[in-house]
Amino acid sequence: QVHLVESGGGLVQPGGSLRLSCAASGRTLSGYTMRWFRQAPGKEREFVASISWSAGITYYVDSVKGRFTISRDNAKNTVYLQMNSLKPEDTAVYYCYADRTVRGTMYNYWGQGTQVTVSS
Repeated sequence: QVHLVESGGGLVQPGGSLRLSCAASGRTLSGYTMRWFRQAPGKEREFVASISWSAGITYYVDSVKGRFTISRDNAKNTVYLQMNSLKPEDTAVYYCYADRTVRGTMYNYWGQGTQVTVSS
């Protein structure tokens, strides 16, 4: 069992920055792809970014490319989402997600979410 806890959310003005963290406990994140999702009020949860375990390959939704950076510190069992040039449309609850597939069985875990509000 992997327990994920996000932190770092808050209120920020447009153009500002925030750094989200997702710390894992219970088991190592070894082998897990880590992803960030977000859900704005009245909208479905959407993929934001992901990073692979070994090669650190990253993917981003088009709307955040060039502004957000996902990274991980495997020694600390933590993944980060650096968010720059924030826009009001980035306002959402941000969720951390971990998944891996072992011999055909998928293991996946969600964090509880952290609120990000971009407003003047």
